[in-house]
Amino acid sequence: MSRLYLDNGLLVWNGNGASGKDNIQKYFQDLPTTEHSLTTLDAQPIVDEAVSQQLTYLIQASGTVKFQNKPSKPFQQTFMITAQGDKWKIANDSFRLQEAMSSFDKK
Repeated sequence: MSRLYLDNGLLVWNGNGASGKDNIQKYFQDLPTTEHSLTTLDAQPIVDEAVSQQLTYLIQASGTVKFQNKPSKPFQQTFMITAQGDKWKIANDSFRLQEAMSSFDKK
């Protein structure tokens, strides 16, 4: 996994963070086994004169994730990827489990 991230890439996983591709690799290794089902995917180019020399895209994905023997939960994930030579690298990765609004009403 670490090869997918920039050397100084950033991961925020449900409010917890890791920076640098080696720390991100360790973070993923410590997560429990999961099964993801992707339901939406969208990619938009970042158009900005400051980054015009570099191809950058914002990618949003959502679906459900199942952690080991627990019920599936919806998730939202946003990536920012950028071209580094002839390879694409993740600069920023934000993953968030989604809670139904009704669960907030009960608290």
